[in-house]
Amino acid sequence: MNKEKVLRRLVIKAFHINKVELGDENSISESLLMIDKKISKELVDNEELIEDININIIKPNQHNIYINTIMDIVPISTKVLGKIGEGITHTLTGVYVMITGADSKKKQMHEFGSSEGILKEQLVLDKAGTPSKDDYIIHFDVTLKPDIPYERKLPLSAFRASDEFIQGIRAILKELDGRDSTESHEYLDKIRPDSKKVVIVKQIAGQGAMYDNQLFSDEPSGVLGGKSIIDVGNVPMIISPNEYRDGALRAMT
Repeated sequence: MNKEKVLRRLVIKAFHINKVELGDENSISESLLMIDKKISKELVDNEELIEDININIIKPNQHNIYINTIMDIVPISTKVLGKIGEGITHTLTGVYVMITGADSKKKQMHEFGSSEGILKEQLVLDKAGTPSKDDYIIHFDVTLKPDIPYERKLPLSAFRASDEFIQGIRAILKELDGRDSTESHEYLDKIRPDSKKVVIVKQIAGQGAMYDNQLFSDEPSGVLGGKSIIDVGNVPMIISPNEYRDGALRAMT
């Protein structure tokens, strides 16, 4: 009988966050995530299409607030060892980043339907890919310059700025001692010679300005270093279970 062969080993270590606050620098200590409140100006200066960025903390069960169109919900994860799909990944639980956007004339960042309005009416909590009612949400609201033709460069500037912001948190997360993680999970990509071959087909969008997907960025669910599914021609891709689990696919819709 042929034996199983392990192709990839991925360990994800989670650090739970109980509180998020704005402060003078990024830090993680005793389940408290501190966000540098001064970073907005630097991010705006780095993106010529962005007029302003406002970063707020939405506390659990405080979702009765007005927001611009939701562009993405992003987990905060980083590679500590290896590349996407293998090695060690650190991730934060209890907190997500929510990107919203409009231009300075209140034109929303959307294509086939906007989602501006009261947050609790626009975001379904406690689902796969969304925060729970007990999670903190870092609200990253982007104001783009007005009267610019709606092209991919507009939402991409918002996604780049948010990725640079998250990278500042990732840098702190990388340095945490894995032995202090709240929980740790090991995942193995295996070849089982005598078993059935199973392929899961996932259809993703690759068109227009907002319906883009990044593949194999440098960081889990990141932007930098990734390839756009549009730019590679919407060709089929084979992704291992651990690559998918580790954030190889970033849906920017």
